Amino acid sequence: MISEAGLSFNLIQTERHNHARELVQGLSLSEWDGIVTLSGDGLFCEVLNGLLDRPDWEQAVKMPLGILPCGSGNALAGAVNRHGGFAPALGLDLLLNCSLLLCRGGSHPLDLLSVTLASGSRCFSFLSVAWGFVSDVDIQSERFRALGRARFTLGTVLGLATLRTYHGRLSYLPAAVESASPGPANGLPRAKSELALAPAPAPPTDHSPLHRSVSDLPLPLPQPALTSPGSPDPLPVLSFNGGAPELAGDWGGTGEAPLSPDPLLPSPSGSPKAAPLSPITEGPPEMPAASGFPPHTTAAPVASAGGPQDHLLPPLGTPLPPGWVTVEGDFVLVLALSPSHLGADLLAVPHASFDDGVVHLLWVRAGISRAMLLRLFLAMERGSHFNLGCPHVGYAPARAFRLEPLTPRGMLTVDGELVEYGPLQGQIHPGLGTLLTGPPGHTGQGP
Repeated sequence: MISEAGLSFNLIQTERHNHARELVQGLSLSEWDGIVTLSGDGLFCEVLNGLLDRPDWEQAVKMPLGILPCGSGNALAGAVNRHGGFAPALGLDLLLNCSLLLCRGGSHPLDLLSVTLASGSRCFSFLSVAWGFVSDVDIQSERFRALGRARFTLGTVLGLATLRTYHGRLSYLPAAVESASPGPANGLPRAKSELALAPAPAPPTDHSPLHRSVSDLPLPLPQPALTSPGSPDPLPVLSFNGGAPELAGDWGGTGEAPLSPDPLLPSPSGSPKAAPLSPITEGPPEMPAASGFPPHTTAAPVASAGGPQDHLLPPLGTPLPPGWVTVEGDFVLVLALSPSHLGADLLAVPHASFDDGVVHLLWVRAGISRAMLLRLFLAMERGSHFNLGCPHVGYAPARAFRLEPLTPRGMLTVDGELVEYGPLQGQIHPGLGTLLTGPPGHTGQGP
């Protein structure tokens, strides 16, 4: 489809974690009109953070980025598919829809979330920060990666069987106009910021954003070495960010009774201490699981040195300024989402858009039954989970947030990758990035 659309491109096959990040750090961006990942959400995250690592990050982050879904979650592709007006799709249908949108051309501002971890390192997220049930399922189901998206179905079933609660504190700076609590009658209200930043139709162009390229020869696979145009040095050969080390131990990893909260950690009196991030390593997906609790160094994102300052956030471990709201208690899950989708088939925040200027906080308190939690995720496939009127579900749009786990063990993920466990905080940076979305459409009709 891309070739028939007259788009010229170079195709690079990646081979290990963070090669894509290294590549974009040294790329001459003036020679290219965009970067597209054929992957799940992980490789897109590598490219994004690589651009923000550059000395010229302010210009580099405006490079249009696109995605063609080849992973198991494909959350960003699901949001692009919906923005383009297509009905929900999975697998090959989703890939074809996103390919068509890419060929049609058109881009959109993309909000990015800067996330500061307990050790003080910072990375950028385009998708989500998760703690509790969602991160447990995401990481624990790595052992079933060969099943594709079915790994999440199996993971959810096993996660429900060993459901745990986590004590913690969620604080956030509310958006300018905070939506009322969603109810069964009216669903989730739309944020004013989304209405003000509604996407305008893409202006007519003579060619797609990716049409001008310095090389118009598709490169066959396998490719031993790729040479950047105008440079005698070969580009690194990079790998798909699909695999991850297998997880060890039984599901749940602790043997505690379901729904039993972990013992509490004392509230930190100062800045928390944590080990620095470990380098990312990759193991073959088919590697059998070993015994023991999964190490917290699995596929952790490398800290990003560039990017804008977080002017809304005080240092971790210091008091929050006035105007923040704090929710403390036992949680089943906490989510901080930027786009509308948590997965290609999970419409977690139906009213969210790529540039609404807020991070969408969603949490589920302890006390919810397994049956109701399952109903929530089934309803999330249609985006109707807020209409269930579950009293354990909370939602708030925010400009910044801080999450403080007060249990000794757990899993935190950023864009689906495991990060160090401990307090973290994030701030949304409206329209910092640029996403290749194709022209906007009407849901269910396609462009």
